[in-house]
Amino acid sequence: MRAELIQKEQKSIFQTYKRFPIVVEKAEGCYIFDKDGSKYLDFLAGIAVNSMGYAHPKIIAAIEEQVHKYMHLSNYFYQDVQIELAEKLCEKSGLSRVFFSNSGTEAIEGAIKLARRWGSAYKKNEIIAFSGGFHGRTLGALSIMDKPVYKDKMGPFIENSKIIEYNNPDELKKHISDGTAAIFFEYIQGEGGISSVSEEFIQSVKELKKKYNFLVVADEIQTGIGRTGKFFAFQHFDFTPDIMTLSKALGGGLPLGAILAGEHLANVWERTMHGTTLGGNAVACAAGLATINALEDGVLENVNKIGDYLKSKLIDLQKKHSDKVLEVRGKGLMQGLFLSFDAAKLVNSLLEKHKILTNAASGKVLRLVPPLIISEKEVDILVEALEKCLAE
Repeated sequence: MRAELIQKEQKSIFQTYKRFPIVVEKAEGCYIFDKDGSKYLDFLAGIAVNSMGYAHPKIIAAIEEQVHKYMHLSNYFYQDVQIELAEKLCEKSGLSRVFFSNSGTEAIEGAIKLARRWGSAYKKNEIIAFSGGFHGRTLGALSIMDKPVYKDKMGPFIENSKIIEYNNPDELKKHISDGTAAIFFEYIQGEGGISSVSEEFIQSVKELKKKYNFLVVADEIQTGIGRTGKFFAFQHFDFTPDIMTLSKALGGGLPLGAILAGEHLANVWERTMHGTTLGGNAVACAAGLATINALEDGVLENVNKIGDYLKSKLIDLQKKHSDKVLEVRGKGLMQGLFLSFDAAKLVNSLLEKHKILTNAASGKVLRLVPPLIISEKEVDILVEALEKCLAE
């Protein structure tokens, strides 16, 4: 069965993904089950998408209820489920306007357009982003990323976009100018190896923003919706961005993205300047509302409790294996082990010998982004397996 399905996939689908050798039958809670009856503990969560785990009863109930009303209308209609989700996002972020998209990369594209449109009044059109960042796969997103494997032979990319060293205040001061419309960055880089922004960098952004009047765009596609122990990663700092992009966990497992912006940007776009056919789909918004309600109902507290527990266990592991584990990174339930060797080796060992799902980020970092409902029991299973793999 497995071999036959894999063969069919190879003949019918573009071979752009390196897939796990698993044909999934079902998933529940923090576990995935394959068609051979094997059970896998999931510390990847659909790459930080399935924040409430799999088959969460409240998300399923919300989806079923909405499906029986309608699945899609288009954005020509007022829809209570869209409006309620937008209000929730504004309440939790302190921002005041929302535009729904289908994905994170679409949110990034829209944010670039919004920043450029705002900047046109001030003769500003430069976009600055940072090394190691990941913002999506569309042309605009690729224009503000520096990893060649994503960009090779797919240019030319959009003009007046610049990529400089991440977390380097001196580099930022050198490159910011009166022509800068916006800077884009992740508070914790996911694909970039769970690298966190520093207080010093944020302070430099604040000072330069006052001097040069540019927009700050926070890419919270992976860090948002509770992943780091707060609703949004920017809330760990005394600084609110002008624009924020969301996706991944926002839709509760369904495709949904969003651009959030402050009230000072509410009228930058006039009618028909930006749009989407499927963005803000009613079923996805219903799942998103259920996800945020679950987060408010004790799950965010779990992120902090289990995040601290996981970090302490990983630090103990680092002390035992300091030659192999060079650093423990991250916040909440977005953690990473910076290794002295290729992280893919550890990913494969955890999968093949212990049936635990993880992945590698930026070569030597093991990325851990489990469902936010994970417990100490699952953390102990992971850490015991890591101990055995590292000892080997």
